[in-house]
Amino acid sequence: MTATEEKTNLMNGAQILLECLRREGVDEVFGYPGGVILSLYDALYDCKDIKHYLVRHEQAAIHAAEGYARVSGKPGVAFVTSGPGACNAITGIANAYYDAYPIVVFTGQVSMNLIGNDAFQEADIVGITRSCCKHNYLVKDVKQLAHIVKEAFHIATTGKPGPVVIDLPKNILTSKAEFEWPEKVKLPGYNPTYEGHPKQISRALQLLCKAKRPVIISGGGVLHSDAQNELQKLAEILHVPVTNTLMGIGTFKPESPLALGMMGMHGEYAANLSVSECDVLCAIGTRFSDRITGNIKKFAPDAEVIHIDIDPCSISKNVRVDIPIVGDAKNVISAMLNEYENEKYDINAEEKGRWLDLIAERKKVQPELAAKSDMLNPVTVINKIYEVTKDLDPIISTEVGQHQMWTAQLYKFDKPRRLVTSGGLGTMGFGFPAAMGASVAMKDKVVIDIAGDGSIQMNIQELATCVDYNIPVIIAVINNGWLGMVRQWQERIFHEHYSQTKISSPDYVKLAEAYGALGFKVEKEEDIEPVLKKAIAAKRPTIIDFRVEPFEMVYPWVLAGEPLNNVLVSNDK
Repeated sequence: MTATEEKTNLMNGAQILLECLRREGVDEVFGYPGGVILSLYDALYDCKDIKHYLVRHEQAAIHAAEGYARVSGKPGVAFVTSGPGACNAITGIANAYYDAYPIVVFTGQVSMNLIGNDAFQEADIVGITRSCCKHNYLVKDVKQLAHIVKEAFHIATTGKPGPVVIDLPKNILTSKAEFEWPEKVKLPGYNPTYEGHPKQISRALQLLCKAKRPVIISGGGVLHSDAQNELQKLAEILHVPVTNTLMGIGTFKPESPLALGMMGMHGEYAANLSVSECDVLCAIGTRFSDRITGNIKKFAPDAEVIHIDIDPCSISKNVRVDIPIVGDAKNVISAMLNEYENEKYDINAEEKGRWLDLIAERKKVQPELAAKSDMLNPVTVINKIYEVTKDLDPIISTEVGQHQMWTAQLYKFDKPRRLVTSGGLGTMGFGFPAAMGASVAMKDKVVIDIAGDGSIQMNIQELATCVDYNIPVIIAVINNGWLGMVRQWQERIFHEHYSQTKISSPDYVKLAEAYGALGFKVEKEEDIEPVLKKAIAAKRPTIIDFRVEPFEMVYPWVLAGEPLNNVLVSNDK
């Protein structure tokens, strides 16, 4: 560097980027290098403030960044190279988009003069990610890089959170400019609404008070807003039962008599019937996906609907809404509580009491095990995982499938940010790298990925990453020899035509040992607890292969296209 450069504080794009990350408080990133971003990795070589975790696949880098964001509340960060590297990241970006978690993904790109010329490892990442990220950028001038990074973190973490992609041409990373850090972000077209309209809040409160059969739905927005305490208080004051979506697990105390548990396709019997029969439905921070509504034409047919969401595009998108409230969940619920304390409201306690009595009776209806055999039952395994770990305040991640739904149903999450699972996109292969990212973020926590033998094989290579960095994730493989959820549909809907759902697995114990991890196999109920305790005590990457009954079914179950109150609780009914 010349004296002139030193005097004017010139930095290349890679150095500017790392300085931006420092200023955003980023100290851990996940990534995989490649040709066009070698200058970034060269700058990273001398960077002592940011730890980089080398994954074995770019998809895993994005899932790890999302897992990091889910449990920490901070944005996750990932680096990938151009072309195939960036394309491998798309699934992870889409997953974070649909579940609304803040990540910032830096993708490499060929030099500006080569864009559009079908250059080696060129892909139009801005075009490809346009529909599956909150915002994206192609950096065309190194002088704008710091401003773009500042904007990206602001957009990712404000309003409804989500992924932001910054595409970095090779020449931008090597070009030099004076570093200028913007202290504030000014985006005239982007102004999320955080405070709900006072008149709409009053109308909603009045409706909830006079309701005879009210229900609150708690979605992921309650978690993002850290509004679980306010929600608990509101429900208790108004005597309103609360159900949650998959993304809303952990936002309401499961031991509360007002807790209905999860609703939806594999939701609780009492929850689904209560939503179907309620007269007032207050949905907070949910987008009413088809997995929670069932047949949309028959969803909550007698209810007046209140919908609270920070994203105005989610309101009235899928379900007709009578009282829309755009705002942050914590702020809106707090405003309701303040008004209730300052005004006199009759909460219709007698009618609500009868409603809660009916709900209590319906909670007694529990699903039956479908398979009766001498083999280890997956429900038994997940119940035992809960019993062994509940006092450890662990983080539980899942892949996607039957094991995911059993975990959501059986594990009693009493705090937010303890369940890490893929909801909107339903991404197989998500759970393990997400657990890895969660463990990096929360190093003092026990982290367990409850996996299926299908999903785990999609990103099993990240065992190498965990071993290299001593990330002590425990993988509990619910190994039934099938793509379980797909096989379940084939049994019930496709007349037992088991087309391409029988799947083989490696010897997971030997596989773990080959990577330098621990491996155990469990086939008997009495072995579950001692093996789990041994894995937890080891504080090393571990696989536990639970050999389970292959034909167990997940109940309750609302078949696709059926109304939410048509709940199956066994093979017979």
